[in-house]
Amino acid sequence: MRGPGFIILALGLGLCGPAGALELNLPASATALSDERTELDSYDLPIAPYAGGQMPVISLEGHVSRQSWRVATQGLTSLQLLTPLREQLQEAGYDILFECDTLGCGGFDFRFETEVLPAPSMHVDLGDFRFLSARNGPKDHLGLLVSHSANAGFIQLIRVTDTAQSIKTDTNGAALAQPSPPATVPGDTIGLLVSQGHVVLDDLAFKTGSSTLDDRTSPSLQALADFLLENPVRRVALVGHTDAVGALDNNIALSKKRAASVLERLVSRYNVPRGQLSAEGMGYLAPIAPNQTEEGREANRRVEAVLLNTE
Repeated sequence: MRGPGFIILALGLGLCGPAGALELNLPASATALSDERTELDSYDLPIAPYAGGQMPVISLEGHVSRQSWRVATQGLTSLQLLTPLREQLQEAGYDILFECDTLGCGGFDFRFETEVLPAPSMHVDLGDFRFLSARNGPKDHLGLLVSHSANAGFIQLIRVTDTAQSIKTDTNGAALAQPSPPATVPGDTIGLLVSQGHVVLDDLAFKTGSSTLDDRTSPSLQALADFLLENPVRRVALVGHTDAVGALDNNIALSKKRAASVLERLVSRYNVPRGQLSAEGMGYLAPIAPNQTEEGREANRRVEAVLLNTE
């Protein structure tokens, strides 16, 4: 079944290696944004949601193809983008290993633990994206990520053929992700923002149930402001997070208010142009620490800066 307005155009996704070409049909309005092919490379393919600070992956090595497309259309949901592609993969003999949508994937944390091509080659809406991983025999694996902006859909396909693989596990045999990125260290806010695409602004403080920032000086905000003022084409999303006290809807609203408070501080105190900033909220859906302790809840009450473009 195709989504509304889904006009089919055959595109050959050829890849060197024994697995050969994969033929997928994309909308006629699809435009190729990226096509990178490497004879020998690696890719960590997610096979389960991000949870508990970890994301299970299969570590693959082989011929790697990284491709992305922009679909010029309005009103096309991520599900409408993914469904016909999933059906085509199954028809081509692929078994679906794992499929998820935004919160079921692990939300914000899944987005930043899995490989995403840098903008403008790929755009991911933190509130609406879908992912699936699939396998066609032991030597052919792929990860498919779809999302959209206000007026376009985006598709990313990373395929590994002729693979050697290993599933990362703990001592009990449970699958594990790669080690988490290092925590923010003083003076390294922008280095982490640029290298990993997001960073915790860890010198901000919010009390439970409050969106009010204290009035102390913030080195992380100063560093972020300096970066944005020196790079006026760069844009950053401020994403608020809460602890797990209270209802989800209330916490999502509160987390967005916290992000908005940081935005207003950057504009009013640090003179950052408003057009370089946006504010979002995830509530308690992306914790970085246990909510059973006060220390964990304090760590979860945070705002992160997310780099939206590379230039």
